[in-house]
Amino acid sequence: MVDDPETPWYETRPGLMGVGIVAVGVATLVILPYLNYVLLAVVLAYVLYPGQRALERYVSATVAASLLVVVAIVAILVPVGYLLAVAIREALEVLTAVQDGEFGLEDIEGRLEDTGYAVELEELIAAYREPITMGLQGLATSAIELVSGVPGVLIGLTVTLFVLFSLLRDGDRLVAWAQAIVPLEPRVNARLLAGLDELMWASVVGNVAVAAIQAILLGAGLLVLGVPAVAFLIVVTFVFALLPLIGAFGVWLPISIYLIATGQLVAGGVLIGYGSIVSASDIYLRPALIGRSAAFDPATMVLGIFGGIVVFGAVGLFVGPVALGGAKIALDVVADERKRGDDPLE
Repeated sequence: MVDDPETPWYETRPGLMGVGIVAVGVATLVILPYLNYVLLAVVLAYVLYPGQRALERYVSATVAASLLVVVAIVAILVPVGYLLAVAIREALEVLTAVQDGEFGLEDIEGRLEDTGYAVELEELIAAYREPITMGLQGLATSAIELVSGVPGVLIGLTVTLFVLFSLLRDGDRLVAWAQAIVPLEPRVNARLLAGLDELMWASVVGNVAVAAIQAILLGAGLLVLGVPAVAFLIVVTFVFALLPLIGAFGVWLPISIYLIATGQLVAGGVLIGYGSIVSASDIYLRPALIGRSAAFDPATMVLGIFGGIVVFGAVGLFVGPVALGGAKIALDVVADERKRGDDPLE
């Protein structure tokens, strides 16, 4: 039987199509439990791949990938893991202090009364004591679950490191293989890859780098001023700095107000000035780091971050905006190709 060249192959060879669908389904079932760790490996590989290409000028691809996996462990995974552990402990301490009323509320009430505003902060805290307690219990439960799930986390990180090694060593071949099995024309593949590269650069390298720099700068300032729970505040600043229109401003301003309200006028004033400089650095850092592409629009960034966290977990902070932006690029390509097919002049 001779296949009709005008008939799509998946119509003339349904058995072959079925084999492909089953293979993809089985692979998806195997990968799905560790999808978050695989995506983390993809993000790390994207960040470290320029180093891989530079090292391959002097050593083999295997040695270069091995060295960069060690760098990922020592310079990224271990410090971030330690910071998160300290941040969780400090968050529990802050919630306990709020619950016990250890924030100098009497001083704040007195200063507000001097300005003509009488506010019963103790009553206000008492009104919200139940949700605060629930939040404290929820965070404690999450911490316990995280500790009890250490074996699973270690297995997941092992998966991350092996996938990272493979992506670094065989990245070019994997991309070529993906292009070969996807039934798309070369120009469409090239356009999709270019769009995803811009999104990854803007999200992972650009926005994340800006957020990390601002979080570290503000954390250093808070440490000098003697503000407690600095690790927790660094993590909060990092998350806020990823969000449009909020940034580090959402952390240093409330702390400055609290410092001034409790009589620490110099510290509060210094933090306002220093925090303003940290927030203003966004104007210079973001264009410098995301010069290769336009930044995400606010809606895509916010929806991508929060939706990504729900779907992918913590790695969704980076993957979510890329997934949402990638969907838009794919739809744009589909629309352009449909128009190209309908236009006899194309």
